[in-house]
Amino acid sequence: MDNLLFDELERKVEQLVQTIVALRQENDLLRTENTKLQEDRNGIKRRIDAILARLQQVEHL
Repeated sequence: MDNLLFDELERKVEQLVQTIVALRQENDLLRTENTKLQEDRNGIKRRIDAILARLQQVEHL
């Protein structure tokens, strides 16, 4: 009986370890994707700011 309990516990611990590994990998991928999206957003913001500055110059002519 004790062996069955230990086997079940060992199986559950192994599943938890696999879940943790998978979640860490997913977290790393999401962090990388988030960084790229932030860089893209910053680039777009700079372009919009430049366009707005040019429009303001045109308005003052």
